[in-house]
Amino acid sequence: MSIALFPGSFDPLTNGHLNIITRASYLFEKVVVGVGNNTSKSALFTPAEKKALITEAVKDLPNVEVAIMSGLTVQFMAEIGAKYIVRGLRNGKDFEYERDIAGVNSALADVETVLLLAKPENQNISSSMVKEIGSMGAENMAKFVPPVVVAALKERLNAQKE
Repeated sequence: MSIALFPGSFDPLTNGHLNIITRASYLFEKVVVGVGNNTSKSALFTPAEKKALITEAVKDLPNVEVAIMSGLTVQFMAEIGAKYIVRGLRNGKDFEYERDIAGVNSALADVETVLLLAKPENQNISSSMVKEIGSMGAENMAKFVPPVVVAALKERLNAQKE
């Protein structure tokens, strides 16, 4: 069985992430969305909250699972039997970063990185940008995140203002 891991912090899940997950689900027999923790960023949602939001967003993709991961990506891949890492590319900066990470992962284990180009409408979307514009009161967040995330984002950002 071809199993791919799509790792990330997903804080929050964006429409760009969801598009990559959907496209990967057509390429692999099983896709595991690995919710990690980016220690260099301040998280808006807990790993459990992110897992629940992503699970709801991918509920119509039967070969996609969501799991919380920790430690090295290649260690988690070994646990789930994955041989492929899926990553999305928005721009040249992403390519340089992903190329370097792919090299390290390949040196650590027998894994292959598959890079999917972001659709034009998602090339400028990042979780950090979504949090920033959401905190500034942007109303039409559905352009950037799935509906389940719109509701959670509004609730969380409004709670932070109080």
